[in-house]
Amino acid sequence: MIIRMIFRAEWKQGQEAIGREALERSGQAPKLVERGKVMTAAAYSWRNNLFLYYECMDCQVTPDEIAGSAVPFLKDWPGHSEPRKWIQMIDVFHFNEPASNEHWLRKQTVEKRVGRVAHLKPEMISSYIYYHYQLQEERAFTGDKYEIIAMHENLLFGYQEFPKVIEEPVMPGCLSTKGTPENWNDSRMDLHFQPWEENGYLYFKPIETVFTYAIGDF
Repeated sequence: MIIRMIFRAEWKQGQEAIGREALERSGQAPKLVERGKVMTAAAYSWRNNLFLYYECMDCQVTPDEIAGSAVPFLKDWPGHSEPRKWIQMIDVFHFNEPASNEHWLRKQTVEKRVGRVAHLKPEMISSYIYYHYQLQEERAFTGDKYEIIAMHENLLFGYQEFPKVIEEPVMPGCLSTKGTPENWNDSRMDLHFQPWEENGYLYFKPIETVFTYAIGDF
């Protein structure tokens, strides 16, 4: 069974360049993909943040196994008695989910694997989760099979693949209600997002790719 994992970390001041170099040189992620422990692994960088997205196959893989070479260059996060470098982000939306390894295996060539970020207005977080969980579990409409959105505080990280794969989910939804707006625009997602400081743009922006590896790439 596939387990999808998303983590956030933050570089120490002035350590991003050397940390990224260590990460790219280590070869940890491609080795795990070659061994069949991970189906897809990707890392993205944005504003001193490092994001990991990866898909474990039949066993749980830690972020240190994927990107441990970056750890000496990462900050500690407060909030726990034990120091921690990685924050596991919460899955708040996906159109589809893995039913098996075979179901999740890509059937066509992936041209691009993209990471993107956005900020929610803090007061709109609960509304965002409400609408998206309803859409997800009511199977109100279909969308990108491999898209996933995760959250830490009011920061959203999204993972997508192109070309998109649009198909009906194999796994049944958890809700039998019909509460998702027939016109998704009525959910007013434009009111949920915090505008970007530099230009007032709403919604997600693509961020820089550090690496991507997947079964079939080798």
